[in-house]
Amino acid sequence: MELTGALIAYLHYMAMISIAVALLLEYIFCTPGVTGSRIRLLARLDLLYMGAAVLALGSGVARVVWFGKGAAFYLHNPVFYIKLALFVAVGLISIPPTLHYLRWLNGIRSGAANVAADYQVLRVRRHILSELILFAFIPLAATFMARGIGIQPTGP
Repeated sequence: MELTGALIAYLHYMAMISIAVALLLEYIFCTPGVTGSRIRLLARLDLLYMGAAVLALGSGVARVVWFGKGAAFYLHNPVFYIKLALFVAVGLISIPPTLHYLRWLNGIRSGAANVAADYQVLRVRRHILSELILFAFIPLAATFMARGIGIQPTGP
């Protein structure tokens, strides 16, 4: 059980690192004048982000329920809910870029020349930057949570 818990924690950490890498690469490669090959790359990076997010969520649930410090430790700590809210916020902010990538891919498939207008690209970049900024606070919340910061002492 100890080895399994360690492997689940490792998966969780690797998923979080993968999310950060995918978002950073999306931000780097999503620039005005983006072309068809770059749009396909952005869509693949977005798919990596989504897969890593699912893995992070699944491994996180497993840690809370079976392998972590016990559900009570997490569920009674307000910092856990801040961490969860940040994760959900990043996920929600990721929806518009995903929809743009899908529209741009459809435009490429239909043979359109300029599928990604610069103003759309800049809007997507702002969304990705917002995701990166919020995502940067998740490890901080995790660090606080792991040290019991936020848990109210009980008893005398």
